[in-house]
Amino acid sequence: MPIFEYRCDDCGTKFEKLVRRADDAPGVECPKCGEKHLTQELSTFAAHVPSGSKAHEMPRCPGGMCGNPGMCGMN
Repeated sequence: MPIFEYRCDDCGTKFEKLVRRADDAPGVECPKCGEKHLTQELSTFAAHVPSGSKAHEMPRCPGGMCGNPGMCGMN
């Protein structure tokens, strides 16, 4: 069950909502003003790296974060 991030177009409130089915998405309302004029935001995630890992030995894109993985040969 994905958690989506939304921004209310009316009052600007940002919030997260658990959406169990795609059919439920149109019924999502702003928790502050109750309106349904929402924009789905891009979600980010956090990755946990075990403390014993050797991050300096892991492959990295030469330019840092790739906008298009695979272009620099790092898949």
